[in-house]
Amino acid sequence: MFITIVMLVVSLAAVLVGANLLVDGSSALARRFGMSDVTVGLTVVAFGTSSPELAISIVSALDGATSLTVGNVVGSNALNIMMIIGITAMIKPLKVERTIMSQQMPLMVLSALLLLMLGNSSLLDGTATNIITRTSGLFMLLLFVLFMVFTVLTSKVELPGVPTGQKLETGINPPVLSTPEAEKSMPLWKQILWIALGLAGLIWGGSKFVDSASVLAASLGMSEATIGLTIVAMGTSLPELAASIVAAFKGNPGLAVGNVIGSNIFNATFVLGAGAVCAPLSMGTIGNVDLLVLTAASLLFWLEGRVWGNHVINRWEGTILFLGYVAYTAWLLAAV
Repeated sequence: MFITIVMLVVSLAAVLVGANLLVDGSSALARRFGMSDVTVGLTVVAFGTSSPELAISIVSALDGATSLTVGNVVGSNALNIMMIIGITAMIKPLKVERTIMSQQMPLMVLSALLLLMLGNSSLLDGTATNIITRTSGLFMLLLFVLFMVFTVLTSKVELPGVPTGQKLETGINPPVLSTPEAEKSMPLWKQILWIALGLAGLIWGGSKFVDSASVLAASLGMSEATIGLTIVAMGTSLPELAASIVAAFKGNPGLAVGNVIGSNIFNATFVLGAGAVCAPLSMGTIGNVDLLVLTAASLLFWLEGRVWGNHVINRWEGTILFLGYVAYTAWLLAAV
């Protein structure tokens, strides 16, 4: 038991150090290639911080623990919105560019609605149980490819009157022009090394945290689906939490929000799609309450940023999201 607790502390430290390196390297790389912090968050950072979910989901699917795979994704996505955005906004209000609210945010909401639909296959298709088939998995992988292409194609904004050699940063308001001299502040090799080391720390730390926490949870008699929705989801979302908080503190709100949006879309399409291709995924005890919580959180996140907050997630809105996650987790634990 003592060794398990020590491993929890060490893995958490690895996640925090990795997050700091990843944010520094990713921000520098974004400026070098004229990409906004949001775009990097939607792609590079989201892919890296979602690697624990991908690894655990595929291994779980191959081992036959399919409800753990689905629970991991549903739990992680709900945690990403309610806890990560909630805590980050409570620490520092998050200002997001308009294009993200009108383009990528709706795609995240649609990914939540997709999970709600797939989670009711017995009602829609008349199957014996709610299951995500291999065909559905291939369709989800196709959606992921389309999302990545769309994100890359819309990542750069060219405006007339911008001098040659300068690139427009769109991730933070007001826009910041990045010059070649500024891009050289951190060498390219160092940017890549920082990103690689940061991802390694996040993935290793998140994996070890999940292993240790799952052992403790199983000893308490928690079900496979509940472990996926809570302990495993919290562990695999540690990279997103650390990266988002560090990004907010360093004045990169676009990276923080882009990380969550990209991770949620990545989890719902690529992670579940890859897992379903490996083996059809049973929903197990994951029901409409869990899926509706995720859908409602996605809609609330979008409404707070686009409608109520004038493209800013402020502290009280972050508090609402966080308290929603506390209530949901309390409901899960009470049902054990």
